[in-house]
Amino acid sequence: MLNNIIAIIAISFITVGTIWAIGNFIHPAKESTTKHFKGILLIAEDNLFNGTNPDIVAMVHVPEKLLVLNKDFVRHDLIVDKLNINTAYLSPGQDFMSAIASNIPGTFAYYCSLHPTTMHGKIIIKAV
Repeated sequence: MLNNIIAIIAISFITVGTIWAIGNFIHPAKESTTKHFKGILLIAEDNLFNGTNPDIVAMVHVPEKLLVLNKDFVRHDLIVDKLNINTAYLSPGQDFMSAIASNIPGTFAYYCSLHPTTMHGKIIIKAV
């Protein structure tokens, strides 16, 4: 009896895996939105943003488009508490578009809540 249950479970996993693989071949992932993007692009990869966790500079009263793209094999997010930016968890291949906008100059920390010791940086909003 136990062997029958194990066989049914194994066959189910194989069937689901095969259907998933066929679906990915028939409907490949859509082309990335980064080719024609104008704005600030942050790529989460190897537990860093853009390889160096760069400082991002923007101007007061001038919104900047922000695209966060996860090119890693694990989930990431981007949080900027004081600018109310929160991408939620991004699975591998997912992206999130937002904007950086502030009425006051200042320096604001950004980070990945899942990897805060390696994925963090500053957004610097300068006065006009």
